[in-house]
Amino acid sequence: MSAHTVFAGMPVTVFETMSGLARQHGAINQGQGFPDAPGPEALRRLAAEAVLNGSNQYPPSRGDPILREAVIEHYRRLQGVDLALDGVVITSGATEALAATLLAHVRPGDEVIILEPAYDAYRPLIVRAGGVVRAVTLQPPAWRLTEAALEAAVGPRTRMVLVNNPLNPAARVFDAEEIAALARVCVRRDLVVVSDEVWEHVVFDGRLHRPLLAAPGMADRVVKIGSAGKMFGLTGWKVGFACGSPDLIAPLAKAHQFLTFSTPPNLQTAVAAGLAWPRSWFEDMRAGLGRSRDRLSAVLTAEGYVVTPSEGAYFLCLDLAAPGLALDDTVFCRRIVEEFGVAAIPLSAFENEPVTRTVTRLCFAKGDAVLDEAAERLGRARRALL
Repeated sequence: MSAHTVFAGMPVTVFETMSGLARQHGAINQGQGFPDAPGPEALRRLAAEAVLNGSNQYPPSRGDPILREAVIEHYRRLQGVDLALDGVVITSGATEALAATLLAHVRPGDEVIILEPAYDAYRPLIVRAGGVVRAVTLQPPAWRLTEAALEAAVGPRTRMVLVNNPLNPAARVFDAEEIAALARVCVRRDLVVVSDEVWEHVVFDGRLHRPLLAAPGMADRVVKIGSAGKMFGLTGWKVGFACGSPDLIAPLAKAHQFLTFSTPPNLQTAVAAGLAWPRSWFEDMRAGLGRSRDRLSAVLTAEGYVVTPSEGAYFLCLDLAAPGLALDDTVFCRRIVEEFGVAAIPLSAFENEPVTRTVTRLCFAKGDAVLDEAAERLGRARRALL
């Protein structure tokens, strides 16, 4: 099967489409999930100094041992997860970690369960690896995962579950009951899990991120994926981590050799330093993003919108039907970027056969003035489109 066969019929990613429209129309881009702020100056300075004074040659393919040790210590200290050095691979972003994991562990014809709405890279990467996607559709506004729904999706050829927690785009943080249910099904059915936990530090209102690796029976069946870009608001750095038992990580590391081989050494140096920062830094980061979430929620509510709960990640969703907007989410997003200068993402883009047609995602990782201006424009849009 050629790459052309797999990818030729697929649309351009919704992020590329909406960001392109934002540029074309000079719109506020609340579609793609990136902050306005440049990221921590201390890490940027470390990365710059490492370019000038450190190595600029290939680092080890599995990653600089200093960064791999930093990943181990970070997760041990903040999440109580135990990892070995040969259970960590540094990748060029979390999406590369996903690709390497799927290429390593999915055999032709294997079924992979995903939870929809799902990050749009999951389906094409599974198909490229030769897998067959089985989707469990979560229902708004609660977006809860049930053991019964997951069990019903498992068949004789099911090999793997790919789960995102916190869940992009729905901004859900799975609770202890949901994590336990997922673990029970995976142990009972002997499934491998790819646990995409890139938003693990971006959780709100006192919620806890529960790493799936720590659930009973899961230590030898989970590949945990993390992202320095999401942890530190440096999304362009593309530094990811794939972590798990050495038996799961070894074939992934071999696939990684033939994807990107390695990740820029100066960025690895800086990320290693950031991972050692105290718990309080991550708490302050969450608190700042929480204030932005609350500000956007308040100004949108004042403009007549109904927002759904945002428990984690950079996103707040609008329920278009609640205030009486009769447009579906795709039409709404197209019109607001072209006519009112705000780019957003329709949640239907995250479902293969869309069920959710009246929910729109906005990124709130922006400055106060940007959030206020976006809300004012969206208020004009609501009044005009009713």
